[in-house]
Amino acid sequence: MNQKAKPTASLLVHGYEVVIGFETHAQLATQSKIFSRAPTAFGAEPNTQACAVDMALPGTLPVMNREAVAHAIRFGLAVGAHVAEHSVFARKNYFYPDLPKGYQISQYEIPVVQGGEVSFYLGDEKKTVRLVRAHLEEDAGKSLHEQFHGQSGIDLNRAGTPLLEIVTEPDMRSTAEAVAYAKELHKIVTWIGICDGNMQEGSFRCDANVSVRKPGEPLGTRREIKNLNSFKFMQQAIDYEIRWQIEQLEDGHAIEQATVLFDPDTGETRAMRTKEDAADYRYFPDPDLPPLVIEREWVSEVQAGMPELPRAMADRLVTEYGLPEYDATTLTQSPAMAAYFEAAARASGQAKLASNWIMGEVSRRLNSEERDIADAPVNADTLAALLARIADGTVSNNAARQVFDALWSGEGQDVDAIIEAKGLRQMNDTGALEKIIDEVIAANPDNVTQFKAGKDKAFNALVGQVMKASKGKANPQQVNELLRAKLQ
Repeated sequence: MNQKAKPTASLLVHGYEVVIGFETHAQLATQSKIFSRAPTAFGAEPNTQACAVDMALPGTLPVMNREAVAHAIRFGLAVGAHVAEHSVFARKNYFYPDLPKGYQISQYEIPVVQGGEVSFYLGDEKKTVRLVRAHLEEDAGKSLHEQFHGQSGIDLNRAGTPLLEIVTEPDMRSTAEAVAYAKELHKIVTWIGICDGNMQEGSFRCDANVSVRKPGEPLGTRREIKNLNSFKFMQQAIDYEIRWQIEQLEDGHAIEQATVLFDPDTGETRAMRTKEDAADYRYFPDPDLPPLVIEREWVSEVQAGMPELPRAMADRLVTEYGLPEYDATTLTQSPAMAAYFEAAARASGQAKLASNWIMGEVSRRLNSEERDIADAPVNADTLAALLARIADGTVSNNAARQVFDALWSGEGQDVDAIIEAKGLRQMNDTGALEKIIDEVIAANPDNVTQFKAGKDKAFNALVGQVMKASKGKANPQQVNELLRAKLQ
């Protein structure tokens, strides 16, 4: 990773500036592997999805997967990078038992995606992380230990699965910024359909390069935290590593460049090996693969099929619907959620109310039931019908939640029918409300006297009595207006 850090506002931790960069492996959502026709489905029996090419049997040759290249082009376009017309594959040499060839086919000097950036909001502040590159490479196999009673086994199902390794500049200055970047990158690769983003299955794996330094000093020695497979562990691992490095420096010890692993059980990082540099891998061009040539017409074809990107959509939701930035960012967590919001907002004419309900009641239900919004029992049009009844005063917010409960549980999908069946229609008749208010005023002279003496709590008590007398059906806003007018 390039060690050039951009100027940025410093967030000091015990007098030290934190410097973080990321290397992320996104497993590309192709049907077959990057250099063979073997399938890539997760969870099959060991070694049932590895062919002769993946096992590096003598005489086999790699053949480039066109769809993997198309996915790389899509990513390059999504982050505003340069998609190289000519890129080269190299052999990265190292020996692991789960790497049959003794080398990994990757890209080194000339990657397919060059530059680009990822922008996101941290609170109200817009942050931008520069990308160095994104290059295509093959995944290694997997060593299995636990089920072999003291021995190890090798599963080559994952060997040859296409990866896009995305490398940043060391632009992040806090754990919060690093996690926000990782979440935004995860959103991008899933949004454009190049990766399923399943961190538990290893489809989206992050390595965080962490170092600390005194302000104004050169970059410190970095340690790479490997294979962070959840945002929660990512935060814990980086926080621990920052504290550990500062303690080491304060005690007079030098930081040694190393690769470390995070143990979620202890909440600590531990060194796995001394960190290698590029020279240790003895890169050289792969003689079995010709240069990758991408015509501009192909890039234009991919560009024509690109969706509206999440950051651009969030900006549009702010402009078009008048939403706060927080709402717009939350609603663009997935294409399905964004589409649900827009359908509900347009049908109801109540954009902010739609946003509140989707981020609140709808999301709460989905999370508790571990469902995707595409599977929500209440569709966008039905929610819009309920929002319209809130907006026109037919039901109160409390009654609307009762209607929503009925919709979600499958009692029906006709909002008006549920309102009538449950007797939830709000009382908006001015004459009827005035009669109730007159009775409440007559029955509560002490509260009336206290209100006229300037005590607002007395007014709230009177409102409560009116709502009680109307069995909760009175329109609260109308009650407030009528009661205040009578008292004054």
